[in-house]
Amino acid sequence: MPQKSMGAVEWSMLVGLSILWGGSFLFNGILVRELPPFTIVTARVGLAAVALHIIVRLTGHSMTRDRQAWLAFFGMGFLNNVIPFLLIVWGQTHIASGLASILNATTPLFAVVVAHFLTTDEKMTGNRLIGVIVGFAGVALMIGPSVLASLGSNLLAQVAVLGAAFSYSLAGIFGRRFRRMGLAPIIPAAGQVTGSAILLLPIALLVDHPWTLATPSAEAWLALAGLAILSTAVAYVLFFRILATAGATNLMLVTFLIPVSAILLGALVLGESLQPKHFIGMAMIALGLAAIDGRLLTLHSRGRVGT
Repeated sequence: MPQKSMGAVEWSMLVGLSILWGGSFLFNGILVRELPPFTIVTARVGLAAVALHIIVRLTGHSMTRDRQAWLAFFGMGFLNNVIPFLLIVWGQTHIASGLASILNATTPLFAVVVAHFLTTDEKMTGNRLIGVIVGFAGVALMIGPSVLASLGSNLLAQVAVLGAAFSYSLAGIFGRRFRRMGLAPIIPAAGQVTGSAILLLPIALLVDHPWTLATPSAEAWLALAGLAILSTAVAYVLFFRILATAGATNLMLVTFLIPVSAILLGALVLGESLQPKHFIGMAMIALGLAAIDGRLLTLHSRGRVGT
C-alpha cells in the first residue's frame, strides 16, 4: 500500500526530480527553435532508452521478458511520454514557457480527482484538496500575473498542455502496477522510454523527415543531451522510486516544485533577481505541500488535544 505521507527520503527525491524536470522546459525552449516536435521527443526518449539500458547492465539488473510487463511498459510510455511530451513541445511553439509551466502545474489537481475514483487507498481528503489549490495559486503567483494575461490567446495550445497534465495524472495511477510486479525502478524506467521510442520513431520518420533537416547547432545538441540524460533517464529512475513508495498523488506534487527549481536555478546560475512575489509564491507552495502531507495538521491536532 503506498504511504499517504512522505518521509525525508521521498521529499528529497521529489525535490531532485523537480530540478531535473524543471530543466526540460528550458531545453525544449532551445530545441523548438531548430527541430520539429516529433524529432525532439523521439530523440529524447531514444537517447534516454540507450542510457537506461546501459545503466541496467552496469547495475547488474536484467530487463524482464514477461509479455504482460512489456505491454505495461508500452502503456506507460504512451501515457507518460508520447502524449504529454508531444503536447507540451507543440504547445511551447505557441505559448510562453511560463504559462506552460503554470498549466502543467494542474497535474496534482487532476491526480487528486483521478486517484479518488480509480484507487482505493488514495482517496480525496479536504486538506489534500485545499493543499493542491493553495499550491497551484502559489505557482501562478510566483510566475506572475503578466503571464496569465495571455491566458485567452492560443487556446488550442493551452488545452494541449492541460491535456498533457491530465495524461501525467493517468500515468501516475497506471504506473502503480509496477510495484506489484516486484520490478526495480530502473526496469520500468528503461521499459517505458524504450516503448515510447518504438512508438514514436515511425511517426517522426514519416512526418518530420529528419534526414532533410539542417544540422543542429552545438547549443541544440547540448540541450538534447540534457533533455535525454538528465530530464528523462535519471528523472524516471527517481519517478518510479517515488511512485513505488509514496503513491501517485504525492508524486504529482513535483509539478508544484518545478517552477520553484527553475526560478532558484536562474538566480544561482544565471544571476537572475528574486522578487517578493517569488518568495510569497514559494511560501504558498510550501503551505500547500504541508497541508497535503498532513503531518503538521496531525501534530497541531494532537497539541490541542494535549492541552
